[in-house]
Amino acid sequence: MAREKKAFPLRLDAELHRAVEKWAEDEFRSVNGHIEFLLREALRKAGRLPGKVRPVGSDTSENQEM
Repeated sequence: MAREKKAFPLRLDAELHRAVEKWAEDEFRSVNGHIEFLLREALRKAGRLPGKVRPVGSDTSENQEM
């Protein structure tokens, strides 16, 4: 089952876009696909993907002692 995609406009600085475009080309992805990949990786590393278990020791109120 394919995931639903949400379209929205994104404004980037031209220099930032050129850097992402080159990186995406190096990874054989579209710019859009590479931005999505980078965001997903950042969210995964931060333990913020919906439905995912947060890593042990993450800084949440549930894990903090009072």
